[in-house]
Amino acid sequence: MVAAIEEVKKVLWDGGHGGKDPGSSGNGVVEKNIALQVATEAAKRLERDYEGVQCLLSRSSDVYLSLSERTNKANAAGAHLFISIHCNAGGGAGGFESFTYIGTKDAATAAFQDVLHAEIMNRLKPFGVRDRGQKKKDLHVCRESLMPAVLTENLFVDVAADAARLKRPEVIEAIVIGHVAGVAKYLKLQPKKAQQPPASGATNILGPASATVEQAKAWAKSKNAPAELVALADLYWLLAPERGGD
Repeated sequence: MVAAIEEVKKVLWDGGHGGKDPGSSGNGVVEKNIALQVATEAAKRLERDYEGVQCLLSRSSDVYLSLSERTNKANAAGAHLFISIHCNAGGGAGGFESFTYIGTKDAATAAFQDVLHAEIMNRLKPFGVRDRGQKKKDLHVCRESLMPAVLTENLFVDVAADAARLKRPEVIEAIVIGHVAGVAKYLKLQPKKAQQPPASGATNILGPASATVEQAKAWAKSKNAPAELVALADLYWLLAPERGGD
């Protein structure tokens, strides 16, 4: 008996605004740019790190799309989830909030919002981001999509403290990771298996570091390495996991 092939889950990532529509702007931050950065990076990470998922983008560059073009693309593709990425404005103290369509009574949509909101806030709390809560509103992208849809408002560009956070790569990283983790958890996606070890007798040049960064610096100094090289050790230890080591 042939085992059933598990259906690939399709996720539509919608970077809000774009092109002639910049969205909100303030303190040197433009909403459409943050939205596109988060959407494209989250899509890349989800496909890279998890099995059985296909990511689609409403836009992959700075172009204008109507709201119906966005939902039509998701509906035509038979997407399982729709996530629309935005930044906010006019929020006083700032913070993060998420929205679903005010008229939906769909349990799956509510469950998706619960998981996604929690995962994002878990990553943003260490940066002092205020949780403005889970909300409902008459939003086209949530109303006209035929699958569970959530719109996220990722901090306020016109609140100085939030805008300063949005200029920090580690905060953008937290937003991306939170979105990816929320989708993966809701869809029950399995992480991709680690790379197979080399055949017996072969030497694997990629792997976890056996020395600490401080030990590496000390060794480099003992070999009279240039100060610039020693200073790069911290960056190498930070980037190594994404480049082949752990």
